[in-house]
Amino acid sequence: QVQLVESGGGLVQPGGSLRLSCGTSGSIFTIYTMGWYRQAPGKQRELVATITSGGSTNYVDSVKGRFTISRDNAKNTVYLQMNSLKPEDTAVYYCHTRIGLLDYWGQGTQVTVSS
Repeated sequence: QVQLVESGGGLVQPGGSLRLSCGTSGSIFTIYTMGWYRQAPGKQRELVATITSGGSTNYVDSVKGRFTISRDNAKNTVYLQMNSLKPEDTAVYYCHTRIGLLDYWGQGTQVTVSS
């Protein structure tokens, strides 16, 4: 059973920074693409960023230049560094991976950007 556990959310002022972490179980981590999604109240869940096993990254346009996804294979952990945060970044952020036909999600961590 794959488990994903996020941490690092919180309340931050506009322009501030946060780093989210997602720890995973087992040795599967190194061979699968990992992603971060977010869901704001009343909106659909959207893909924020992905990173492949080889380290290739992809971002939604709204976070390009502000967010950075990275992974530490030795620690089975993926990170999302979020800089220059805006109120519209407020959402629950979820870690995700897909293995075969199965999607795995973490429990989510709340990020609130407000003055």
